[in-house]
Amino acid sequence: MSFGLFGGGRPQPSSAEKLAAAEAEVEMVSDMFNRLSESCHKKCVPTDYREGDLNKGESVCLDRCAAKFFEVNIKVSEKMQSQAGGVGGGFGVPVKDGKNRVVGAMLGADAGEGADIWKERKN
Repeated sequence: MSFGLFGGGRPQPSSAEKLAAAEAEVEMVSDMFNRLSESCHKKCVPTDYREGDLNKGESVCLDRCAAKFFEVNIKVSEKMQSQAGGVGGGFGVPVKDGKNRVVGAMLGADAGEGADIWKERKN
C-alpha cells in the first residue's frame, strides 16, 4: 500500500492554491446564480408587477426555466469533462478566455482518471 510519502504520489496543493480554487468556485457559483436569476426573471416575470406574489403561471415558468438552466449546465460540464480527458490535471487551475477573464476552473487531480471537473461560465 503506497501513501505517496516518498515521491510516489502527486504533489499536494498549497494552501494558497486551495484558497484560489475555493475563491474561483464561489465566484462561478455566484455568477451562475446571477445568470439564472436574471435570465429566468426576464423570461417569466412581467415588468409591470400586478401582484405582490408570483401567480401560478409565473411560478411554473420559473421552475421550468431553472430546471432547463441546470440541465444545460450539467450537459455542458459533462461535454467539457469528456473533452478534457487527454489534458493533464491540476488543482484549481483557472481557465481564462481571450480577454483574460476567468471562465471556469479545473478541479481535481488527474484527467486520465476522470477526476477533473470543468465548469464554464457563459458571458
